[in-house]
Amino acid sequence: MADRNALVVDDLPTNRLLATTLLRKLGWDPKEADNGEAALVLAAQNNFSLVLLDISMPGISGEETCTRLREMQGDRPMCIIAYTAHAFPEERDRFLAFGFDNILVKPINRQRLEELIADL
Repeated sequence: MADRNALVVDDLPTNRLLATTLLRKLGWDPKEADNGEAALVLAAQNNFSLVLLDISMPGISGEETCTRLREMQGDRPMCIIAYTAHAFPEERDRFLAFGFDNILVKPINRQRLEELIADL
């Protein structure tokens, strides 16, 4: 089985709680960050194979955080999923261009999360 360490990055505690609870039920070991800067610190200290990353946060944006995570990852596999309320088609293309692997629209549900991470 692959490394099941996950990082949930969202400035809203309720959103982090929902995502981490679902991930735990799916057998993952999630850590939390409330902003991009904290996410980058945690990513430097841990090998995350999954990152759920909010787009709209204070400080550095989700897009910038994604770019920096990609620069840090080296040859380690890391699936970065945009975790957002924004889901217009043009935004989806923009998120994928920033390096996100997929988009998970809030509010999330277990079935959609399972579908996105089934191959990890």
